[in-house]
Amino acid sequence: MLNQMQVRLSATLKHAFLIIMSFVMFFPFLWMVTNSIKTRDEIWAFPPVWWPESPQWHHFIEAWNAAPFGLYIFNSAFTATVIVLIQLVNSAMMAYAFTQFRFKGKNVLFAIILGSYMVPVAATYVPSYVIISQLGLMDTHTAVIISNSISVFGIFLFRQAFLQVPYGLVEAARVDGASHWRILWQIIFPLTKPTFITLALISFIAMYNNYLWPSLILNSEDKLLITKGLRQFFIQEGAYGIQWPLIMAASTFAVAPLLFIFAIAQKWFVAAIGDRGLKE
Repeated sequence: MLNQMQVRLSATLKHAFLIIMSFVMFFPFLWMVTNSIKTRDEIWAFPPVWWPESPQWHHFIEAWNAAPFGLYIFNSAFTATVIVLIQLVNSAMMAYAFTQFRFKGKNVLFAIILGSYMVPVAATYVPSYVIISQLGLMDTHTAVIISNSISVFGIFLFRQAFLQVPYGLVEAARVDGASHWRILWQIIFPLTKPTFITLALISFIAMYNNYLWPSLILNSEDKLLITKGLRQFFIQEGAYGIQWPLIMAASTFAVAPLLFIFAIAQKWFVAAIGDRGLKE
């Protein structure tokens, strides 16, 4: 009886801790949403106003009409989607080579690839900028896509997942005359699908939120991503924070696509955490 009470108490404390931490993580977004429907005086009121006396829902319409946020969101979603697709294919093919092929220097090459993951991203900006400039790709979405087409994390993640696939399945497919391309996408891919979805979700969020590098190579108003678009709105329409309700409203519908995607893909994301490369 005492052991059961201890187990229940432990489970209760764990759930309480998780609920508190979940609220702490979610609170900034909740505060952003509530501030978007407050007046400027209510935002700066002390003690804080948790819910406005009269919600100003029109702030969303005003913010949407104040800048081409639809175009900004499309640009970010389009470039992020293309980058994700390229990264998935590249990472899968390289991971397949590292797990299914035998060649001299394989481990050394993989170590070099992992070592490049430790290089600060900012250290690559100058050479990447020079290369893109020489290729005549400045101020284009193509430059953003090409410069992010390889994911070292994706190669490592897929390699670990592919190692869990029984070698007998791959060998049987080879005996039947299946090509490497068919083995990869018809045998290995179905068994490691949660890993693909996890990388797609992580990479999409990272590329959608990417700010510094696109800001260096994109200048035209119609090419800006949502991150740079929000900054432009903060400086111009937001007047450096004077129009905080509009800034909060713009930030809310800029983040909304990411929340929608995560809500759809979360079950696969969670499944990949304990995925062993095989279907149960």
